[in-house]
Amino acid sequence: MPHPFQPAWWLPGPHLQTLWSPFCRTPQPLDRQRERLWLEDGDFIDLDWHGPHDTEAPLVLVLHGLTGSSASHYVMGLQGRLGENGWASVAINWRGCSGEPNLLPRAYHSGASDDLGAVIEHLQRKRPLAPLHAVGYSLGGNVLLKYLGERAANCPLRGAVAVSVPFRLDQCADRIGLGFSRVYQAHFMRAMLAYVKDKQRLFAHQGMADRLSVMEKLGPLDDVRTFWDFDGRITAPLHGFADAQDYYRRSSSRYFLGDIRVPTLIIQAADDPFVFAHSVPAVDELSASTTLELQEKGGHVGFVEGSPWRPLYYLERRIPQWLAQR
Repeated sequence: MPHPFQPAWWLPGPHLQTLWSPFCRTPQPLDRQRERLWLEDGDFIDLDWHGPHDTEAPLVLVLHGLTGSSASHYVMGLQGRLGENGWASVAINWRGCSGEPNLLPRAYHSGASDDLGAVIEHLQRKRPLAPLHAVGYSLGGNVLLKYLGERAANCPLRGAVAVSVPFRLDQCADRIGLGFSRVYQAHFMRAMLAYVKDKQRLFAHQGMADRLSVMEKLGPLDDVRTFWDFDGRITAPLHGFADAQDYYRRSSSRYFLGDIRVPTLIIQAADDPFVFAHSVPAVDELSASTTLELQEKGGHVGFVEGSPWRPLYYLERRIPQWLAQR
């Protein structure tokens, strides 16, 4: 691999790598067009398009992580780089992540490959001549790998990249409750509970008594502190899982990796503060079409290079480079 990742000397350790982009990176302005995709169940997903309006230009679907959106810096950075290369891209906003609550009690979660499938089918209809690829970060990477394994040889994607993947959701729920990573857990809990409460207010304001009743059955949420709490009390009942363990078992991408047939690149850091080392799959768990690039450093969706005066973002160099070879 030419020009391998060289972690920035001024961001030592996984936490500074992880925190730099969301808190310190200057967002790149992009000219994007929003499209609302209505789903069969009456809910919606918002898509943000960037790049050439060319029916045959390669198209990349970008999937954000937990509590992120199409406005996340890593999403906008990749879309900007792809556009510079003449590629089109479209960034998904999972249900309720585009700035307004979604319309149903159900939300998005780490196993929502049904929603991903609906978006991909829409893109196939909209640009049938465009070679279609997908890139997923964190939660989005887990959803993408699960979808690839489920579809196996019937997958319409030309290539896929997954970054900083929580391969085993149960183990990651344990990992994020340890040490400094509890700071991330507290941040996620605040954002995810706000997501739920915003939806409750919407249903109450619009008089959607049946949907509000579903949310109220979740009970008081003031004591939700961990991912095990949230996924057991909220994610599982809203999405048809028996409990948190059932959700984690049925949604963890590690169990789907062997069935992937599309050329797939996984970029992971060994020091990811969300993922135990033993959660990363062994080489013999991967299909022949999958490559795992396990970097020693990089944090979680970090991979920052360069100097303090000119930080560089390895993922925005490596991902377009790999996709162009497909």
